[in-house]
Amino acid sequence: MILLALGQMRRRPAAFAGPAVALFLAIATLTLFGLLFAADVTAPAAVREAAAGPGLMVVAGAFGEIAVLVAFFVVVNALGFTLRRQHRELALLRTIAATPRQTRRLVRVQVVMTTLLVAGPGWAAGAAAARGLLAELQRRGMAAPGVRVPGAPIPLLVVSAVAVGAALAVALAASTVAARRISRIPPAAALTASSTEQGRTGAPRLLAAIGVLAGGGLLLRLAATRPAEQVDKAGQAALLGSLVLLVAVALAGPLAARVLAGALAAPVRVLAPGAGWLADANLRGYARRLSSAVVPVALLAGLSGTMLVMTSTAEDAAGTAASSVTSATDVWLRQAELALLVCFAAVSTVNTLVAVTAERRREFALLRLVGATRPQLMRMLTAEAALTTAVGVLLGAAVAGAASAAFSTAVSGSPMPSLPVAGWWIAAGAAALTVPGILGTGLRAVRGPAAELVGGGRD
Repeated sequence: MILLALGQMRRRPAAFAGPAVALFLAIATLTLFGLLFAADVTAPAAVREAAAGPGLMVVAGAFGEIAVLVAFFVVVNALGFTLRRQHRELALLRTIAATPRQTRRLVRVQVVMTTLLVAGPGWAAGAAAARGLLAELQRRGMAAPGVRVPGAPIPLLVVSAVAVGAALAVALAASTVAARRISRIPPAAALTASSTEQGRTGAPRLLAAIGVLAGGGLLLRLAATRPAEQVDKAGQAALLGSLVLLVAVALAGPLAARVLAGALAAPVRVLAPGAGWLADANLRGYARRLSSAVVPVALLAGLSGTMLVMTSTAEDAAGTAASSVTSATDVWLRQAELALLVCFAAVSTVNTLVAVTAERRREFALLRLVGATRPQLMRMLTAEAALTTAVGVLLGAAVAGAASAAFSTAVSGSPMPSLPVAGWWIAAGAAALTVPGILGTGLRAVRGPAAELVGGGRD
């Protein structure tokens, strides 16, 4: 089983690049905040009390809570899509007598090997980031000068084991769910299903989306009912609520993406009749593929929009009342948190879009065989990229709007938040990641002999 997993990873390294990067970020993030907690715990009480601010434990907890959840979200999304890309290979293994248990074991071995491959670099990056962040917090007075990242073997081993173990546990859980469908259906049906797509989102998935949506609504209600003096707690609840709502978007993604793509496709079909019609048909016909591309864009737009609007709202509300969010150190902390979250979302966006487009080589080759030219395919991909960006930004904006309204209610008593002047860069940033990622990968995917690609001669 190990040799088979290694063979697949060597043959298609690009397919495992996304999960590897996601797991690297998750391990680095867990190591970063784990070492900060260890630094606070191992420091003498007199040293900890020397900090003028809220203390390292409070800062690291507020900072790391959302960051770790987002890191796990990115891991789950990347692994789920990578396993869908292996659907055909796993189906072929089933047709040559591989049992469902062996298929699931192969997937688990791949996940373990990928995790172990990035464990060392992820830990090293997290340790370096912990030292850098601690030094910056000490410079700004948010951590006691005498606190140090532990250098003893036992704390380092404990933090490393927890970081790798937590990332591996989440990865194994995600891979188990993703491999469940292919391992339970008959081999012939699995092979047929690998080249088709479900036309509708299943009832269990929709029920799960509704349940998660209700949970997000409860978190936003909690944020909205916080008193004005608990701005930080309201902000954390609103940000956590936005992440839960984004999970609901991911669950209901195929349905929501298909509906929005259909509504937004009309002007594209008018501006580019041929390419626009084909792009609309592709997006709505392959709703799961569209959802895979849209969810990271929604994550990017939703989290960054929520953070920007919350910061702007808090700063405006502070014009009439003193608030901790107006301090330079708190603003810096929010900006650092935003930068980290945007980094996660950007990596997830690029990984997913490149993988989604690269796996369509045979589809593009078939279109070329029936008469489509490369320029026509690139125009089709341009229309798809524009629609994907628009759908993702709209879903993210809806989440950010709901979270920001809850936070604004807690801060100012009004559900109308203050919109930042620079908010337009969120859509621009999403487009800057989505359009070049799709077109660059598509340009490479349409190269080569079409007949050879259709026959599977190249991958």
